[in-house]
Amino acid sequence: MADPTATICPRCAHQSVDLVFSSPVPGVWDVLQCPQCLYMWRTSEPDRRTRRDAYPEPFRMTAEDIRNAPEVPAVPPLRTP
Repeated sequence: MADPTATICPRCAHQSVDLVFSSPVPGVWDVLQCPQCLYMWRTSEPDRRTRRDAYPEPFRMTAEDIRNAPEVPAVPPLRTP
């Protein structure tokens, strides 16, 4: 089981993350979320998704990037059948 207090966000390097959910089979994986950039990941994913030093540089963010983001895209309405 991941210790969220010992984990930093792979995308924005925020120093704390929240435990959102744990595997129904104890110790297999956890879902973590960054409260700053809202990135979510499962601890069983590859390093390029779970570790800051392996996260792709073009997709990394800083607190300044987040503050200066023009907007968060809205979720479009559901299509009617």
